[in-house]
Amino acid sequence: MWQRSPSDGKMAGETPESSGTSLLHDAEATPRKPRHFLKDVIFHGKFQLLNCLTPEENTGCQHGLYFQDGERRVDYILTYHIKKPSSSRSNRQSSRFTDNAFTRSIRRGTARLGRAPTPQPRGDPEVASQDHSMDYHVDDKRLHREEFEGNLRDMGMELEKDEDTKTPGVGFVKIHAPWHVLCREAEFMKLKMPTKKVYEMKQSTGVGAKINTLVNKATEPLYPNVEDNRTHNVKHLSYMFSREKQHLFDLSDRDSFFDSKTRASIVFEVLKRTKCTKAKYSMGFTSLLGSGVYTDAYPLHDGDLDGENIEPNDRKLLYEEWASYSVFYKYQPIGLVRKYFGEKIGLYFAWLGLYTQMLIPASLVGVIVFLYGCATVDDNIPSMEICHPKNNITMCPLCDRACSYWKLKEACGTARASHLFDNPATVFFSIFMALWAAMFMEHWKRRQMRLNYEWDLTGFEEEEEELKDHPRAEYELRVMQKSLKKEHKTQKTEKEKLTCKDRLPAYMTNVVMMLLMIGVTFAIVFGVILYRISTKTALHMSNNPTTRSNVRLTVKTTAAIINLVVILILDEVYGAVARWLTVLEVPKTDKSFEERLIFKTFILKFVNAFTPIIYIAFFRGRLVGRPGSYLYVFESYRMEECAHGGCLMELCIQLSITMLGKQLIQNNLFEIGIPKLKKLIRYIKSKRRSFQEEEREKKLQRYETDHFLEPFAGLTPEYMEMIIQFGFVTLFVASFPLAPLFALLNNIIEIRLDAKKFVAELRRPVAARAKDIGIWYNLLRAVAKVAVIINAFVISFTSDFIPRLVYQYMYSPDGSMHGFVNHTLSYFNVSNFQDGKEPMDPQHQVEMCRYKDYREPPWSNTPYVISKEFWAVLAARLAFVIVFQNVVMLMSDIVDWLIPDIPKDISLQIHKEKILMVELFMKEEQGKIQFIDSMMPCGGKEKRNNHAPIARSRSIPHTHSHTHANNF
Repeated sequence: MWQRSPSDGKMAGETPESSGTSLLHDAEATPRKPRHFLKDVIFHGKFQLLNCLTPEENTGCQHGLYFQDGERRVDYILTYHIKKPSSSRSNRQSSRFTDNAFTRSIRRGTARLGRAPTPQPRGDPEVASQDHSMDYHVDDKRLHREEFEGNLRDMGMELEKDEDTKTPGVGFVKIHAPWHVLCREAEFMKLKMPTKKVYEMKQSTGVGAKINTLVNKATEPLYPNVEDNRTHNVKHLSYMFSREKQHLFDLSDRDSFFDSKTRASIVFEVLKRTKCTKAKYSMGFTSLLGSGVYTDAYPLHDGDLDGENIEPNDRKLLYEEWASYSVFYKYQPIGLVRKYFGEKIGLYFAWLGLYTQMLIPASLVGVIVFLYGCATVDDNIPSMEICHPKNNITMCPLCDRACSYWKLKEACGTARASHLFDNPATVFFSIFMALWAAMFMEHWKRRQMRLNYEWDLTGFEEEEEELKDHPRAEYELRVMQKSLKKEHKTQKTEKEKLTCKDRLPAYMTNVVMMLLMIGVTFAIVFGVILYRISTKTALHMSNNPTTRSNVRLTVKTTAAIINLVVILILDEVYGAVARWLTVLEVPKTDKSFEERLIFKTFILKFVNAFTPIIYIAFFRGRLVGRPGSYLYVFESYRMEECAHGGCLMELCIQLSITMLGKQLIQNNLFEIGIPKLKKLIRYIKSKRRSFQEEEREKKLQRYETDHFLEPFAGLTPEYMEMIIQFGFVTLFVASFPLAPLFALLNNIIEIRLDAKKFVAELRRPVAARAKDIGIWYNLLRAVAKVAVIINAFVISFTSDFIPRLVYQYMYSPDGSMHGFVNHTLSYFNVSNFQDGKEPMDPQHQVEMCRYKDYREPPWSNTPYVISKEFWAVLAARLAFVIVFQNVVMLMSDIVDWLIPDIPKDISLQIHKEKILMVELFMKEEQGKIQFIDSMMPCGGKEKRNNHAPIARSRSIPHTHSHTHANNF
């Protein structure tokens, strides 16, 4: 079919070689000034180029999904730099290449066309030497590419090059896997594919089934309009693909038997196995990417998102039914997400969706606890005593010299606000959230097992181990350097590998840098402490009475905001440091690299986010001393005290500002605001009509459009964001019961935001098979266990829950809370102040002031010594921690034991599949025997019957071995 394509201006049946020849003649006949994409955008303001590279706005990217013949589908893309002829070198016909730090581009040489190089003009010898050196390296890359692509063809792949693109300086290699290659690799990878055998899934009966039917009808509007998301009563029996057993599979439509996700993953496996061996040391695909032989590698998206005459595709369906904010109330089409992106990404969004659903009951209970505090604040006796107008208790100064004596009733607002979060209901909520975390873990294990069954991943362990053996490019490079160094010394060539001795400097650097980063976090927290102390003193010296009356609120809020800004900055720094430290270790496989990176990033970001909170919860107000004998830092900064209502209110402020700030600024503003700002800039620039006519003619191919999307960087940032949020929800929930509600609101937006990013803004990732969420589940369990301990300490040491119980049952005359405030205050004789520490301008003439502590009064035989009430309260606090921790963990273990990891119906279906598989192979074996009987004469039948048991004995164990492999 010889038609001229409007998109590329050449014959559709023209080969790349002939196209390249004609283009070369055109370039020689009419030299054109090369297009510089980055220069046009940055220096000349041609922001319309960005519009052409945006899939959402580009309506012309309908080509590029197939080869030039229009039949073979592009399964994978490799890109490399090419050098376009410049004005000074347009007459050269030799294969001159340049490799600089900015573009590392490669020019298509005429050597492939069989031409002899033209003599080079003489010039500066130094420049010529530099050009020759660069040409040598680029020629080396070209040779590696030619060898690698030749090896791919030997593996059965079909390739097509395109250097005549509208993307300056980039060449594309399109890869297509034909049917026989797909079948061979699917068998090697042990891919489970649906067979022709269909069986009916057992439906539950009874009251439970009727309830499920009613629930499904009630929630029908919440399901997306996606066929894959509907529940089916029948399921195809799946079996590992085998070329010898192709008759078991429905191969009527070979083009759709392996979907685009599976085809891309198959090509990726072939790429990882293919090596360049003509050089002294073999280079794998990852090494070629790392050394710049190829610049990028990615599969293509299925099509465009919007525009005229857009054919229906899975990407467009995901964009409409999943990545749109208008469907925020609907369930996610997890089946379609898995079909398009693979199991690993599908599991992430399934986990995120379940976590968000589980936050709904936690949010409701948290709101009820908060409303209970609001409803009972007027009945709280301690706060009523503090706020009573006749309360005339004089408190000791909050700072030296600048601060004066103050009345306890001035802390009325703080005391009432503290009751909102420090009431008996918070203890119940802490127990509830510990059980909620256990329920969430168990529910996820069941959900995960159900997905494994639906996605045919029940026998995945062996394949997963085999996929871990591909070395990373950095590892191969280090091994190559080690081999070169050793060969230079010993003149012997041996296969090398990196040992612990080789990595010892990296390990030492990791330990030192991790400790240094944690030390930086502690230093910044200490700096914020000094800021609070100094700012409090300065504000107390102010002449403005409004400023003096709001000192505590001002200091708390500003310090929390400073902590938030520091946390946001250090998060980015620590992420880069963790990646750098992991690269230094040179892990062998991507799996090892990911796990080490996750561990380092989690430690640094966890310490960064929770160190200020831990200080406020457990250390502030406990290292103060007492009036007349305060503890000082640098002999001038007096350690800060908690308000009379305790540090719980300040802990709540710090938690709310940090959590909301991270979600609004780091998670949402950065991911939503920056793209919106870029789009606004493009809109403003689009009013410049000078470039529109030129750029309107540009119609990018699909692979060119995807080239300008952001590369997929893994799921680590997404998981890390949610794990830190899970910490905020569970670790200090006793002080902030509204945390689940804020997390729920954030996640409703986060799901659609991540979905839009994956569908519209990122290159399509290679589908990765995974049976679970990996190390993240272990981190979740660790956070849930630590949360029980931390909440026990928050309730017993940070709040006044235990002192109130001790007073009510041990010291109260009538068993009520009357007199509790006076019981917690000790006396101090102002004459015992140290010289220079007393107030400069006391507003009240007093002899005795009060401070919050359990100490003997100045008139006792042992003045200012810790009293017996202190030890009674401390014993009760420690006993509560022990009892609370053990009871809650026991209850969590009971929940774990009561809820089976595998749903009963899934267990039955898996067992049924095994039986059906055995029956299928037995039926196949009988069919073969009957066919042989019908084709052989009678004498041959008798002879065959003598050997039939042997044939059966060989075939049946094979079937049982497969059944055993599927068992888990």
